[in-house]
Amino acid sequence: MAKVNKKRSQVNQLLDKNKAYSLEEASQLVKQINTTKFDASVDLHVRLGVDPRKADQALRGTVSLPNGSGKTKTVLVFCKPEKEAEAKAAGADYVGLEEFITKIEQGWTDIDVIISTPDVMAMIAKLGRVLGPRNLMPNPKSGTVTTDVGKAVEEVKKGKISFRVDKFGIVHSSIGRISFTPDQIKQNAEEFLQTLVKMKPSSAKGVYMKSISMATTMSPGLNIDTKTISQ
Repeated sequence: MAKVNKKRSQVNQLLDKNKAYSLEEASQLVKQINTTKFDASVDLHVRLGVDPRKADQALRGTVSLPNGSGKTKTVLVFCKPEKEAEAKAAGADYVGLEEFITKIEQGWTDIDVIISTPDVMAMIAKLGRVLGPRNLMPNPKSGTVTTDVGKAVEEVKKGKISFRVDKFGIVHSSIGRISFTPDQIKQNAEEFLQTLVKMKPSSAKGVYMKSISMATTMSPGLNIDTKTISQ
């Protein structure tokens, strides 16, 4: 049997594994049970009553977290020269087209978000094999294919995040950092969960939010009482 260290033992004393916490309780407790020395991510894992194999239930979307994500995201914008100044002024880290297509083909993926104007999507379609598995391919549903590149870049920099349901019907997403206050964590979690509620497919039957868990990068998960979430 693995030996439980002192920190983990203290964490276990704070937890009630049989309890379903409210968002307010979990947002406070998640900070107390964190044992990392770095600014760990606070994540939500939401199991939904959807069938991702059905097109209308393969949920994918974005949410602007009221307190930001706590992470500075590196943004690349694919566009023609006439849009470059707008993208750079909004804070894009990389702006261009052919040179970055070549870099990605050569294996470069040191970016967090890629935004593209619609008129160059045909040129970057060939990058799908590289960008798709990394969830970096621009997509209209996530707001990353747009003519308003300035607004798109600003939203990402301020804390707009994208998410998608996996093949098991679970949505995983970071909603902040452990350095956030409990109120900031709670507010971000509420915004994220209410976004999922609004996206409930009309064809999804039965219980929609089956389970919700909150955890930091290396902490045990806290079960959230789904009955406390307005659905």
